[in-house]
Amino acid sequence: MEKLKNYSVWFCAVLLLLSSCSRAQISMAEKKEMPKDKNILIVYVSRTKNTKTIAGIIHQNVSGTLVELELENSYPEDYKAIVDQVAKENETNFLPPLKTKIRDIEKYDVIFLGFPTWGMQLPPPMKSFLSQNSFKGKTIIPFNTNAGYGIGSSFETVKKLVPNSKILEGFTIKGGIERDGILFVMEGKKKVEAEKKVKEWLTRIGMSK
Repeated sequence: MEKLKNYSVWFCAVLLLLSSCSRAQISMAEKKEMPKDKNILIVYVSRTKNTKTIAGIIHQNVSGTLVELELENSYPEDYKAIVDQVAKENETNFLPPLKTKIRDIEKYDVIFLGFPTWGMQLPPPMKSFLSQNSFKGKTIIPFNTNAGYGIGSSFETVKKLVPNSKILEGFTIKGGIERDGILFVMEGKKKVEAEKKVKEWLTRIGMSK
């Protein structure tokens, strides 16, 4: 009976060791999947600087190249005017010309895409960027700020425009509510909370330092 008990203890110890080794191998595989020496590009569209702030937080944590998309013809400052213009652009599938040109985009392995939710859709400037470049074989990571209504169809549109890329889990957070005159909010306590959430997300997708 004593021998049987000893055997059971030994058998359980072996199973525990094998289980630990298996988890360690999986953990190593996950780490190898996203090496830290990848060339990283962070591209974003921001109107009230909330998305710009999130882009900056990401940059602080992963380094890489940080680029803001600018249009050849800027959108109007008036909120209603820009809403009307963007609605027409979405209806007609118009892609606004970009002033921003990113040279040697092929050298980047990982590309973060940042944007607010406009009309529950992906902003036309980001559609222009995705339509003008090839992202085959790249890892794409979307991040978003919104007025509390969520991402809409924006993340799905990103997937459609980069069909030959690997899409990682995106990030979204509530920013300002321009319709109500609440513009830049990513400061003070709100920024500290955003930094914490961004770091947790980056760790979850294997992109933290």
